Amino acid sequence: MSDNRIEHIVIVGGGTAGWMTAAAMAKVLKNQYCNIHVIESEDIGTVGVGEATIPQIQLYNRLLGLDEDDFVRRTQGTFKLGIQFVNWSHIGSSYIHAFGDVGKDMDAIQFYHYWLKLYQAGEVPDIGEYTLTAIAARKGKFMRSIDAGNSPLSNIAYAFHFDAGLYARYLREYSEQLGVVRTEGKITHANLNHDNGFIESVALENGAVIKGDLFIDCSGFRGLLIEQALKTGYEDWTDWLPCDRAWAVPCESAGDPTPYTRSTAHAAGWQWRIPLQHRIGNGHVYSSRYMSDDEAVNILLNNLDGAPLAEPRLLTFTTGKRHKFWNKNCVAIGLASGFMEPLESTSIHLVQSSIARLMSLFPNKHFDQEDIDEFNRQAHFEYDRIRDFLILHYHATTRDDSPFWNYCRTMSIPEELQQKINQFKKNGRIYRNSVEMFNDLSWLEVMHGQGIQPRAYHPIVDVMPKDELMKRMAGIKSVIDRSVEVMPSHAEFIAEHCKAEKLMM
Repeated sequence: MSDNRIEHIVIVGGGTAGWMTAAAMAKVLKNQYCNIHVIESEDIGTVGVGEATIPQIQLYNRLLGLDEDDFVRRTQGTFKLGIQFVNWSHIGSSYIHAFGDVGKDMDAIQFYHYWLKLYQAGEVPDIGEYTLTAIAARKGKFMRSIDAGNSPLSNIAYAFHFDAGLYARYLREYSEQLGVVRTEGKITHANLNHDNGFIESVALENGAVIKGDLFIDCSGFRGLLIEQALKTGYEDWTDWLPCDRAWAVPCESAGDPTPYTRSTAHAAGWQWRIPLQHRIGNGHVYSSRYMSDDEAVNILLNNLDGAPLAEPRLLTFTTGKRHKFWNKNCVAIGLASGFMEPLESTSIHLVQSSIARLMSLFPNKHFDQEDIDEFNRQAHFEYDRIRDFLILHYHATTRDDSPFWNYCRTMSIPEELQQKINQFKKNGRIYRNSVEMFNDLSWLEVMHGQGIQPRAYHPIVDVMPKDELMKRMAGIKSVIDRSVEVMPSHAEFIAEHCKAEKLMM
């Protein structure tokens, strides 16, 4: 029997996507099953906007066996309990899409249904007052989970902010220790098999030719293999997500780092704020149809916490996805596969989920089409559901202060998203579609935060007598408040566990 095992994996492009892929493959394949080769050029910059993450990244870190304190220290990282959204529902509004549990479920249905009944009657505070991570974020507190029995301190959901360049460097070091080979150089073109159209090799400017069986395209927006070589095609989502540019700039820190990301809506887009140990990452995402580059960069520079540490950098993009994420013997990961603005910090997660999906459906040299089709089906589902969640932020608003917001508020939206909004408006019901990334609690926090208010509530909550319900609600809030009080400050936790050394530039 012939050996159909994949022998050579070629990853085109480094950066976050390339080195995340290399590190995971090296860990799982142990560089004994096949060899792994990364080709990247230091002359080609990376986008580097993916400095904020969601809790699923802990699964990736555990796969690699990373020491969390070392990882945070080496990447100048901080901890993240959620995202604060400012001026999205209306100017002056603010809410936190927090990670983890909301309240504590009671009897047959989830906590938020009971909360909604009392909230509609004006008898309980906002949902964020029943969310440990939301309260801790506002108070600047953080700790990891501890063994505290039934306490919310036993299950604290969190993610990270980190320097994307340092993260790629960290994972490169990890990968090379496991035998991954790196080649410095720019690729001029890919060589295709004339019979089946598969990629056989890539050619470098210096004349070198590197052959492979499986090619991973991590070349960013260019899509060097998936698009330029294989002509896969791209689905444009600009009609739903009209922002197409971003200015990015780091600035000096101002005070202790907050344990949350901030997204502040402006006249034609929004501004991100990501606090690290050594600086703050900032960017202004906007629509060039409604705002000039000069106006956009001025808004960014006028809304920084400290002095800029570099010249602002302009990024241009088209929100959307490839028609195929896996085409022939090429898999696109990261920006090469598509782009959605980092509004909910999904960029790095999409890299992570693509890697996991590829390892689950890892091919042999036959490249069975059924596996490729399944990979693409799952990837399309994930992208589409995340897209809908992002559209929700723009569409569910009362802002009418600019042409941009008038467009977003009145635009047509995907049918599945409209159905989800309509169902919530009726009785506050939210259902997760299969394995979509954002669960019902995330949808609740954003729909409520954006100002969507149900007309009624789940009828089963009336089974519980009101006096008992009020007593339980008060008890839940008391437990959460006491739990937050015992948490150290975010800055204190970092100082004790993972304070980074002064960064040498």
